[in-house]
Amino acid sequence: MIDFEHFLQVDMRVGRVLAVEPFPQARRPAWKLSIDFGPQLGVKRSSAQITSYSAEQLIDTLVVAVVNFPPRQIGPFMSEVLVLGAYDEQLGVVLLRPDQDAQVGSRIG
Repeated sequence: MIDFEHFLQVDMRVGRVLAVEPFPQARRPAWKLSIDFGPQLGVKRSSAQITSYSAEQLIDTLVVAVVNFPPRQIGPFMSEVLVLGAYDEQLGVVLLRPDQDAQVGSRIG
């Protein structure tokens, strides 16, 4: 169990996917994403194991990501944010995202 103050330390934000590139060097299938989090945070990069989505499905879509973890080196790529999703045995990773057009950079809480 964690208390509410610990939860508030996790900075989750809405971002819009700007670019999707293949990531053949990843150990598990993944995409390299460029995500816009608005003027305060700018564009961040993420390696995301969301290959149940095509690049075309991801471009211009909203996602939710943790933006205050330290960057993580994944092979030759530096991942700056963690895109969030639910694990489903049949569908793979299902993205967590707003059901309406939320403003990029909006905090999740």
